[in-house]
Amino acid sequence: MASRLNPYLNFDGNARQALEFYAEVFGGSLNLSTFADLGAQDSPESEKIMHGQLDTEAGYTIMAADLPTGMEFQGMQGFGVSLSGDDADRLREYWDKLSADGAITMPMRRQVWGDEFGMCTDKFGVPWLVNIAAPGA
Repeated sequence: MASRLNPYLNFDGNARQALEFYAEVFGGSLNLSTFADLGAQDSPESEKIMHGQLDTEAGYTIMAADLPTGMEFQGMQGFGVSLSGDDADRLREYWDKLSADGAITMPMRRQVWGDEFGMCTDKFGVPWLVNIAAPGA
């Protein structure tokens, strides 16, 4: 297997909802394992997600988990998940779904480098950067 780089997001009890939302946005195959599924049936977080993975037809992989009791949730800060390419229709569709019910921090518009670019934070607090390459770039 070749190496790959993908985000692994931590949530404060809502990883299931977030991953189901990303499956609605991007499509693909979602695999969720709770703490109970992986041997912690009597744990207070038995129904929380110990590991979740979304693999999309576009080749994206998003992994996520709920933090267990005793680990402090620090929020989503200091990073952004970047989507870029030249499939303008698909990227605009992703943008529309990710920014809905979230916060747009930079509206999607043509930038000085020629591409369309926007930044938003989705309803789960994950920051996204979307860049649509200029035609012919």
